[in-house]
Amino acid sequence: MRPRLLFTATIALATMAAGAAVPAQAAKPAEPPKEPVAVGYGGAVSTVDETATAVGLDVLRRGGNAVDAAVAAAATLGVTEPFSAGVGGGGFFVYYDAKSRRVHTIDGREAAPASMTATSFTNPATGQPYAFDEARISGLSVGVPGTLLTWRDALARWGSRSLAQLLTPAARVAEKGFTVDETFASQIAANRNAFGQFSSTSALYLPGGQPPAVGSTFRNRDLADTYRLIAKRGTDVFYRGEVGRDLAATVQHPPFSARPVGAWPYPIRPAGMTTADLAGYRTRFPAPTRSEYRGLEVYGMSTPSSGGVAVGEALNILERYDLRSMSVAQAMHHYLEASALAFADRNRYVGDHTPSGVLRELLRDGYAKERACLIDAAAALPKPVAPGVPDGAYGGCSAAPAADTRDDRKSTTNLTVADRWGNVVEYTLTIEATGGNGMVVPGRGFLLNNELTDFNFAPTQGSAPDPNLPAPGKRPRSSMAPTIVLADGRPFLAVGTPGGATIITTVLQMLVNRIDLGMTLPQALAAPRASQRNGASTQAEPAFITAYADDLPPGHVLASTAELGAATGIELLRNGRMVAAAEPVRRGGGAAAVVGRWPQH
Repeated sequence: MRPRLLFTATIALATMAAGAAVPAQAAKPAEPPKEPVAVGYGGAVSTVDETATAVGLDVLRRGGNAVDAAVAAAATLGVTEPFSAGVGGGGFFVYYDAKSRRVHTIDGREAAPASMTATSFTNPATGQPYAFDEARISGLSVGVPGTLLTWRDALARWGSRSLAQLLTPAARVAEKGFTVDETFASQIAANRNAFGQFSSTSALYLPGGQPPAVGSTFRNRDLADTYRLIAKRGTDVFYRGEVGRDLAATVQHPPFSARPVGAWPYPIRPAGMTTADLAGYRTRFPAPTRSEYRGLEVYGMSTPSSGGVAVGEALNILERYDLRSMSVAQAMHHYLEASALAFADRNRYVGDHTPSGVLRELLRDGYAKERACLIDAAAALPKPVAPGVPDGAYGGCSAAPAADTRDDRKSTTNLTVADRWGNVVEYTLTIEATGGNGMVVPGRGFLLNNELTDFNFAPTQGSAPDPNLPAPGKRPRSSMAPTIVLADGRPFLAVGTPGGATIITTVLQMLVNRIDLGMTLPQALAAPRASQRNGASTQAEPAFITAYADDLPPGHVLASTAELGAATGIELLRNGRMVAAAEPVRRGGGAAAVVGRWPQH
């Protein structure tokens, strides 16, 4: 179970002065039960957490639109899912605007500070890259956060409520508290030695040296005060004011504890992020990626995310095959092979500064045909497969030399919202690893990200250029893949998930499940998953191994993993009906809700 709200905040949607929060005036709304599936009309919300879903649904019920509800839900996830997301991180926001019938995106990915270099993750004493955890728990890993400006800019363009209004319910959740569940406590326990090195983190998450007890009430009054300060004074207090000064000071001078809890095996390094880095941050508004699949339009996130390109390329490869006529095991074989091919290209070519011409070639049908001809229905390709050559001259099965691969690892969260007017938001946000870099900004109540560890620490592509090496101002490559699918120009499906590099494969598999294999959206989310990312083995959930291992062609090596992803999604049906779906089990289960139930009783 995810944290259950003890105090459900409401928002007054009356006219208010700019920058001033309005206290709740209406009665407490009925909180929907925590259900993984809801069918109805008038709007829908799906998140990993029942509190965030309840807050988003309340916004819709009070006349707010999908963007308003998404921001309110995301701010609440920063309270109840603080180890996955928050104002100390970043993310990608994909929006379908019903009025213009266009898909827009916001790149709120964290950016490297001006002090970052290509060798920032190389130990000068040894000449070797740092171990992942050595880099993570340090100031070196912190990128300039983009989440707060994503909220501001989304509301400025498409919202109908102010940021001040939409931070109010999350601030009240932080102040009044919620019940600690096993997932929340276990995430703290898994980070105990890292969290225990910092006085601010220990004070919040390790009272008495231990995680808060399951069933106790957790409050974060510092975060409530931070939200209220932003509501009162705007985002400049974060990017140009005292919150930003505190953030930069935390990176430059980690708040070491005089009495650490547990031991940490690595030195904890400061870094050079400055207030100028914060003041210079801007969101971006790239055109979404677009591919066609079985007559549908699939829109995703462009660079610095690799999600839209990789999902689109894999779908283009799979479109060469009639998956519906195959056994499920054969369809899964083709899905896994297409994933490996797309990941080979993603690793070789995709990064923050990939030329637009290369991205277009990766999504061309001719290129997909050239890659698809490598797939053998009778056997799995030896892994890693080589990347292709997206040069515009297609017709064979040529490939470039193979190169090493690296997966990015992150703990992330995702939400999906649709409103009564047909607007849709698919939003994935993160602080990277569970618990970010382990440092709570003193007095501010939020964890910092470790997003810069998504850069490659050293070149991975042999003699070819590596597109994902660190550089000043550069944004690390992401696998986040918030996806909106249109049918006849109108929203049909919106899906997304956390899960690091497995995000790409989870989104791809859900689309195959729903579009090709005839599953309903809830079935497509719940089905057992596997993730092939051009590695020697394929990560697979136990249920996937049980169902398909004996029937897959030879060459697949399945490595068991407890779970992959924690997806959310909404399908828009005829007559204004909607199906909202979340995980029934993974990560403790999610929460889906609709404004009006269908059918009504």
